[in-house]
Amino acid sequence: MTKLKKITTGQKLITDITQLIEESKGYVAQNVNATLTMLYWKIGKRINVEILQNKRAEYGKRIVASLTRQLENEYGKGFSEKNIRRMMQFAEVFPDEQIVASAMRQLSWTHFTLLLPLKQPLQREFYAEMCRIEKWSVQTLREKINGMLYERTAISKKPKQLIKREIKALRKEDKLTPDLVFRSPYFLDFLGLQNTVNEKNLEDAIL
Repeated sequence: MTKLKKITTGQKLITDITQLIEESKGYVAQNVNATLTMLYWKIGKRINVEILQNKRAEYGKRIVASLTRQLENEYGKGFSEKNIRRMMQFAEVFPDEQIVASAMRQLSWTHFTLLLPLKQPLQREFYAEMCRIEKWSVQTLREKINGMLYERTAISKKPKQLIKREIKALRKEDKLTPDLVFRSPYFLDFLGLQNTVNEKNLEDAIL
């Protein structure tokens, strides 16, 4: 019995220590990712400011090409022209540093690269905030975008100012409203809640 107890204690010790190591590795990886994401945003912003100050398209092309050669030689393929232009686009479509700082706690650089091609600013913000709240993986975010989740969610049918207000509330309070939760406006039509959603109506309709 004593020997069995020692084995059980030893196994628990190994399990606990393994868990600590894995948690620490995840923490380090998350912090490295956040640091790199903010670095890329700052690089993109700095280049955009330089190009805007000069106001010549030809100068912009030359400076990016020259900068890319130097950075790629010094720091590797992560600073290729394609990636540098992504950084520039990143800073352009996400101009608010505070929003980036908040989102990057959950979103990796790869998450952000999936958001960059989206045309509508509110669409990008919706996916960024949902990704942050729901802790979506890169694969899940890709599936949600390809499945046109935003377009199928009730809020996308609302006026822009209302969408902005909903997303702002989501960012500040981590609060999902019914329009953000339900995947299709047809579901709200079925419940008789279209354009009149509140918690009481929702509860009554479901019951």
